[in-house]
Amino acid sequence: MKFLFQDWKANAKNSKGQLIMFCFRLATLATRHKLIFLLFIPYLLLYRLVIEWILCVELPYKVKVGPNLKLYHAQALIINRGVEIGANCTIRHSTTIGNKTNLDGTDTDCPKIGSNVEIGAHVCIIGDVKIGNNVKIGAGSIVVKDLPDNCIAVGNPAKIIKYI
Repeated sequence: MKFLFQDWKANAKNSKGQLIMFCFRLATLATRHKLIFLLFIPYLLLYRLVIEWILCVELPYKVKVGPNLKLYHAQALIINRGVEIGANCTIRHSTTIGNKTNLDGTDTDCPKIGSNVEIGAHVCIIGDVKIGNNVKIGAGSIVVKDLPDNCIAVGNPAKIIKYI
């Protein structure tokens, strides 16, 4: 039961964030065993309908997310199913995190985001990039290259402006 509520405190006073993360954790739990998955197919369809289509938050249940993910304003959020997100991260609205298609038509791997990362509004993180731990990405940034631990990055393309 603790698994389902692991993001509850991180989204305190944010009932939409709490609802999305509770539903996400339940969907994730349902995919751990084939029999449970079969029983939960109606729930997983409802999850996609409500969370993705109505609330406009594409957070597939196959995404690997550490505990305490905080979602601010949770709208227009797109996260590819291959993305990995560490613990204690914050993601703001209108953010896209996913792979990209190369000129030859092949797709890259998805981003891997460390722990304690804050992602501002309208950020795009695309391609096979690695975001280190304790990183802050400013609003409107486009991240297409790796960011090391303990830094602040802003701009298009994102550049490190400070180490913390």
